[in-house]
Amino acid sequence: MNPGSLIKSGALVEDSDSIIVPILLKVVLSALIIVVVSEIVIKRGAWLGSLIASLPILSIITFFWIYRGAGESERVEKLASHSTGIFWFVLPSLPLFLFFPFLLRKGLPFWASLGLGCLLTILLYLIMIAILKKFGVTI
Repeated sequence: MNPGSLIKSGALVEDSDSIIVPILLKVVLSALIIVVVSEIVIKRGAWLGSLIASLPILSIITFFWIYRGAGESERVEKLASHSTGIFWFVLPSLPLFLFFPFLLRKGLPFWASLGLGCLLTILLYLIMIAILKKFGVTI
């Protein structure tokens, strides 16, 4: 079958729509969560925005998309691996939430504080990866 007949039959368009629509939906949902959290922090206060941001909403949405997108034979393993990976990679990301405000309160500019916090997180991720490898944990 040549590409021209695929386009005429609608198969190519249908395939691209079946790929593009879920991706756009994922982008819109993710962006919506970020906007809602930042607006709540700005207008209502940090505690409520922090609470919402700390919920594993993104992970739960990702579980849903993996469940819908993975084949039945690989679904369980992909979900289990992803969940385990989130657990191990949340741990080295937690110090950012103490180090960043510490630097801000010490007078460092926003971008410097954020950059140093991200560098610390990257370093801790690398250490976590090495520790996981040493103990034979695969994600």
